[in-house]
Amino acid sequence: MAIKFNYQHALNFVKEQDIKNLKKETLEACNTLVSKSGEGNSFLGWLDYPVNHDLDEYDRIKKAAAKIRKDSDVLVVIGIGGSYLGAKAVIEGLKKYFNLEKELEIIFAGNNLSSTYMVELLKYLENKSFSINVISKSGTTTEPAIAFRLLKELLEKKVGKHEAAKRIYATTDAKKGALRVLATEEGYETFIVPDDIGGRYSWFTAVGLLPIASCGFDIDQLMKGSFDARNDSLHLAYEESPFLQYAALRHLLGKHYPVEILVSYEPKMAYVAEWWKQLFGESEGKDNKGIYPASLIYSTDLHSMGQFVQEGSRIMFETVLNILNPNEDLVMKEEKVDLDQLNYLKGKHFDEVTKQALKGTVLAHVDGGVPNLEILMDKIDEYNMGYLLYFFMFSCGVSCYLTKVNPFNQPGVESYKRNMFALLDKPGYEELSKELKNK
Repeated sequence: MAIKFNYQHALNFVKEQDIKNLKKETLEACNTLVSKSGEGNSFLGWLDYPVNHDLDEYDRIKKAAAKIRKDSDVLVVIGIGGSYLGAKAVIEGLKKYFNLEKELEIIFAGNNLSSTYMVELLKYLENKSFSINVISKSGTTTEPAIAFRLLKELLEKKVGKHEAAKRIYATTDAKKGALRVLATEEGYETFIVPDDIGGRYSWFTAVGLLPIASCGFDIDQLMKGSFDARNDSLHLAYEESPFLQYAALRHLLGKHYPVEILVSYEPKMAYVAEWWKQLFGESEGKDNKGIYPASLIYSTDLHSMGQFVQEGSRIMFETVLNILNPNEDLVMKEEKVDLDQLNYLKGKHFDEVTKQALKGTVLAHVDGGVPNLEILMDKIDEYNMGYLLYFFMFSCGVSCYLTKVNPFNQPGVESYKRNMFALLDKPGYEELSKELKNK
């Protein structure tokens, strides 16, 4: 089991008996998820995806990734929400901080409406050899559709329409939608957004795997981690299962603390937290229910938000993601003149400083009235990343069914889109346009 879960630092706030009493309800929620008998069950394809994904497409992903690395300096990934956050989470978590070997650069676009970002990106790519992976089930989602139109125009201008078609990869619906039609007409290589997997659960489909593989990461190990997580989620008893224990503790704490902060001491994990925020926020936040997902990177944010966490409104609990073994480490040395007063650290590993900062912070925050949960992960690599992300997805599904909400829809997301279309005078929105402009 690649993930361990520790709730000892929450026992000042919930009782062991409360956790035991929630067993029946948690197992019922788990059974609703696994048996696919609850609301949203038509979007549960991710549950068994590690064991039944399309091997032919999987092989094509590897070949396309190799071609992208061969003929491009940059891969531009166009998508928004779940169409980019999972890939970015894995890539940012696995890649080195500094690109000393000049590996393929990956840039994400179509996830904002900043004209400045788009203009500067187009200028940056003028003298770069680049490929495009556009990810959209419909092809008409505003943010990625605008970005794709502009980036496709630049690529065709640089290399010609025929060569551009060889450098554009469309991840979209299998049969329908504007992007599917265009890809067929232009001859783009295509990959599938499965009908039964929603965006925030899609990171280990072609949606995420093509960008991840293009960066040279081992997607076999990524899938192996998810495969093992699936097996553990299905077979571990309530008392031994981090999947069920995390869901149960969130449910108990959420009754009194409406905010959960996902904390990491490794900046590489910042985008895992961003993906986690979409996963839980979009899955759980409906019907006026749900825990608000926030994130902080320590120790950086201890020097900004740490004051509020320690002594501010008692509205939050923390879930600390503890990476047990760093990918790199060094030993502190002694200086002849101890001006910085750090010689007491002589002989200690840098990571030991991090670990003691983690322990000290947990104890301080618990004393300050902030419950703490801890997810322990061996190290950051493809296998553990695959396990971790599946762990969060499974726990999220159980959490939502505990809360009695549909984990797999997002009706509130459509509200801003309708208003935006109306205010932009999109055909079909004339009546709403009049109403909003009168407001």
